[in-house]
Amino acid sequence: MTPASARPVRVAVVGAGSVGSTFAYALVFSGLASEIVLVDANVRKAEGEALDLQDTIPFARASRVEAGPPSACAGAAIVVVTAGTAQKPGETRLDLMKRNAAIFRGLLPEIVRYAPDAIVVIAANPVDVLTHLAVELSGLPSARIIGSGTILDTARFRVLLGRHLDIDPQSVHAWVVGEHGDSEVPVWSGANVAGMSLAAYAAANGIPFDDAIRVRIAAETRDAAARIIARKGSTYYAIGAGLLRIVEAILRDERAVLSVSTPVKGILGLPDVCLSLPAVVGRGGVETVLPLELAQAESSALGKSAEVLRAAIERLGEPG
Repeated sequence: MTPASARPVRVAVVGAGSVGSTFAYALVFSGLASEIVLVDANVRKAEGEALDLQDTIPFARASRVEAGPPSACAGAAIVVVTAGTAQKPGETRLDLMKRNAAIFRGLLPEIVRYAPDAIVVIAANPVDVLTHLAVELSGLPSARIIGSGTILDTARFRVLLGRHLDIDPQSVHAWVVGEHGDSEVPVWSGANVAGMSLAAYAAANGIPFDDAIRVRIAAETRDAAARIIARKGSTYYAIGAGLLRIVEAILRDERAVLSVSTPVKGILGLPDVCLSLPAVVGRGGVETVLPLELAQAESSALGKSAEVLRAAIERLGEPG
């Protein structure tokens, strides 16, 4: 038997739509995986994306890209699930949640059947509810089910702060926690640049930074996806990059701190839901969830965000 360390690194992408194919494109150029397989209910779409991606190999890193059925997930170190449907005109968020949950109920047992040792990364929406459902359906250790959570919201928050403070967003240390959605919580109390609070950094550099600016940045962070969707129909570049960052942390066993969705029951007094807090991500998946020190208002908002998700999970179990 070939030792696990000597086997090719295989990553399966379930869902060959805009997000899945964009992530696969980034993965080809990263060199992280030597085998990439695309799985989609639309077999011809998956095959077309795989053929197109295969032609990038001479310009990228050596790897093999193919399409296949769910059984092609066999041997994958990571399965990234982007499969799901978009919200239809006039459709409620609950309707979307129930349709995507139905897809997951058929999909997750197949993934676990063929890739029982894989780490499963969830990017379909509503990601926190579907991550919770995936934990229940898969029977895998919860550490091996990771939702993309607020990794993108956190990136957006840092970009907006960087622009306002006229500094590289990678030098801004700030988090968005809670739901990936309207109840998300920007953590102002711990945000800093080189250990300086944002207010102190702004004051030292003659940059205004008052409550009105905080409200504007929080709103722009929360509403970023809606602005993009209104203009181009969907978002996929940034979440593709976010998924690559999660996969990189796992495959390289980085123990990187990322804001991903994971079960948080009992942490900071939170109920049995999946939501985002900074977490240490490595080869075993989510290795540690960090209980942030929050201001009282932030702690209250995080609790309300958890209750929003708890109510959604309960409604998911209702008939109809």
